[in-house]
Amino acid sequence: MKTIKLVILSVFAMTMVTSCNQEGNYEKVSYFTMDANGELVRPTDFRSWVYVGTPLTPNDMNNGKAAFPEFHNVYIDPMSYTHYKKTGTWREGTILIKELVSVGGKIAASGNGYFMGDFIGLEATIKSKEHFPNEPGNWAYFSFTNPKSGTLANTGKAFATAQCNSCHDSSAGDDFVFTQHYPVLRAAKNVGMDVVPENTSKR
Repeated sequence: MKTIKLVILSVFAMTMVTSCNQEGNYEKVSYFTMDANGELVRPTDFRSWVYVGTPLTPNDMNNGKAAFPEFHNVYIDPMSYTHYKKTGTWREGTILIKELVSVGGKIAASGNGYFMGDFIGLEATIKSKEHFPNEPGNWAYFSFTNPKSGTLANTGKAFATAQCNSCHDSSAGDDFVFTQHYPVLRAAKNVGMDVVPENTSKR
């Protein structure tokens, strides 16, 4: 009987130590890999991360020439979401994924609107002082989309600073991230570890 109790206590202690290490060392947990050429290896399993939202800027609301006329399903790695809840800031190593989806149709049984079509691309945003010390805010932006082949590239090279950073710098709500368009992130900012925003009654 004593042996069983000792085993249970040992397992419990090991679990607590692991949990504390994961909670305390945010910057040591990484959800992305850079290859020898300095390119981002295409992340996988991101649909199991925290879903942030899906913005859309359709062509017919932008004179037929929207810069981003597709749906953008946005996900953030779990550790960065936890860190954002605790501190209200984006940690070193934060990664957000944008999964591009075409507008499939505008008519459904529920009425007229914009409905998702097919997966057409994948992009990523990373905050890393280690890899991008000279980029504004240490953020870099990547694309794995290959419109001609219909497949995704295995790696992506960071866009030039002027292509993405300037817009994020001037218009994003919180450290180069457009939090003003994502109520999930607005609700999570600095609420602490004991609060689960989606479980509260406030709407």
